[in-house]
Amino acid sequence: MAECLLTGVWVVLAALPVVTVPAALAAGARHVAAYVDGESSGWGGFWADFRVAWRESWRAGLAVVGAGLLLGLNLLVLAQEGVPGRPGFALATFAVAGLAAAVLLRAAAAWVPGVRWRSLSAGALEEARGDVSGTGVLLGGVAVLAVCAWALWLLVVPMSGCLVGAAVAVRRRRIAREEEARREV
Repeated sequence: MAECLLTGVWVVLAALPVVTVPAALAAGARHVAAYVDGESSGWGGFWADFRVAWRESWRAGLAVVGAGLLLGLNLLVLAQEGVPGRPGFALATFAVAGLAAAVLLRAAAAWVPGVRWRSLSAGALEEARGDVSGTGVLLGGVAVLAVCAWALWLLVVPMSGCLVGAAVAVRRRRIAREEEARREV
């Protein structure tokens, strides 16, 4: 748990420019996975992974910024009085934002140097459809992160690391299930 908290600090620092969110999540996921595997991973390893991930993910970072702006604009319009179906559209906007975050977390957890983010995103979308319970775990984590950020913005730091840890755990659980299913055949 402490490693997730430390990872949250690193991820939040790396994600401050916002366009670097995918790279920060990917480097954080690699750090947590290495830590769980007992491999040497620290500050230097995180930033080395972040630099590589940034070179490969800047387009994905621009897409994250664009999607965030679009969702923010949608909420801004829905905040106006007289918009028909306001509660339903607001709920749909939050659901889409949560699902997009879950897919981004899945893609970041699967990142290895050299893999294109387009293929990572496509694979993450398929995983989200095929592993509904794992997607539910990530959606729950995103919701907890949002509530924590709303209640006390400083909680974003430890919760980010916990969310990255959850993404790594969901990925490993899915891989273990697939291996078990192959052994049974």
